[in-house]
Amino acid sequence: MRRSDIAFSEAGYAGTVEKYLDRLVDPWLTEVMASAPAVMITGARASGKTTTALRHAASVVRLDNTPEALPFEADPDAALRARPEPLLLDEWQACPSVLGAVKRAVDTERRPGRFILTGSVRSEADPALWPGTGRLIRMNMHPLTVREQLSKPPRHFVSGLISGESLNLPSDPPDLRDYAEVALRGGFPEPAVELSGSIRDDWLRSYIEQMLAHDVPGNRNGEAQVKIAEFFQAYALNSAGIVNDNTLYQAVGLDRRTALSHIRLLADIGVIAEIPAWSSNRLKRLARSPKRYVADTGLWGAAVRADLDLVMSDGDLLGRLIDTFVANQLRAEAAVDPLRPQLYHLRDRDGRHEVDLIVDLGARGIIGIEIKAHSAPTLAHARHLIWLRDQMGDQFKVGIMLHTGPGRFSLDERIHAIPICTLWS
Repeated sequence: MRRSDIAFSEAGYAGTVEKYLDRLVDPWLTEVMASAPAVMITGARASGKTTTALRHAASVVRLDNTPEALPFEADPDAALRARPEPLLLDEWQACPSVLGAVKRAVDTERRPGRFILTGSVRSEADPALWPGTGRLIRMNMHPLTVREQLSKPPRHFVSGLISGESLNLPSDPPDLRDYAEVALRGGFPEPAVELSGSIRDDWLRSYIEQMLAHDVPGNRNGEAQVKIAEFFQAYALNSAGIVNDNTLYQAVGLDRRTALSHIRLLADIGVIAEIPAWSSNRLKRLARSPKRYVADTGLWGAAVRADLDLVMSDGDLLGRLIDTFVANQLRAEAAVDPLRPQLYHLRDRDGRHEVDLIVDLGARGIIGIEIKAHSAPTLAHARHLIWLRDQMGDQFKVGIMLHTGPGRFSLDERIHAIPICTLWS
């Protein structure tokens, strides 16, 4: 892989914009549609849900389009029966009663591949979701990973680590600035693939503005929009951090109840993700706060108003960008990995030990992952992984130091340094 590949130069990508980019979820969605009657695809707006779902559907109803939605509002059961299957119900939350009709149709005939629903994540506590319980298989679709943007064949990184699969290293690997540049592009298909320079930046800023304008309930005279915009910026400035709740809330003058409602809203519309703290009966005094991430590093850059030159001149911003970027690549991979790994973070209450990501594989054990914006990590950088290995014994399968340098090498027993680009090379 050439460095120009990771930079996605316009010259190297010309002529391929119209081509569908295979998504990590495609094989999984094909498998689900062959055996289950209904699937719900959730995720952030403009992440490619509808484009992907259309490739698996025979017909589509766009429920955010009033003329198409009217029959489903009047009699959703009859409207469903009139459509060829598999039927894509796009933006289902614009007509929540359709979920009840899907439930009744599935209960009547559990034929595989009948319905695909796409829309926002929605809170698990939302009563509109109850008809889907036991009838819908849910999957979350992430923005494009670098592997998807480069049209690389599918490969499961975590499963590969467990099975001992060889990891290819590019002949001309990216350097730190290359990583920062591609991270700031983000993974939304339009800015990541089709747009460049200031136009891309305008798209990302407009995304945030429109998201907050349309998805904030009770927005009177723009007041709610202004407050949640301030909150989102504060959240982004703490991305890849384990900031104290009160510190985050007080930064923008919000009470706890309002701040929590903002977090739920931003999570529901897919622009933030919180990785929970890991726990084990072998370890004591572990912190319980989640590790917070903006779900796309393009949005992160737009929210904190950081361009490439600023990031490369500020170590804190650079570290948060690279950590957030890698975590989002791994979150997208984990969602479709056949081992179904669960991602956590670890930090003790005294702050003496911290591991960026814990990949929990249940009975198969755990993998520890550290992320470093460093080209030549040393044994000292791996001290937290070494501590975790010694504490967990055989349950600790491998520790990985994902770094921005060119080489792969062993740091200690069961602990290896691997370039970040092996996630897609």
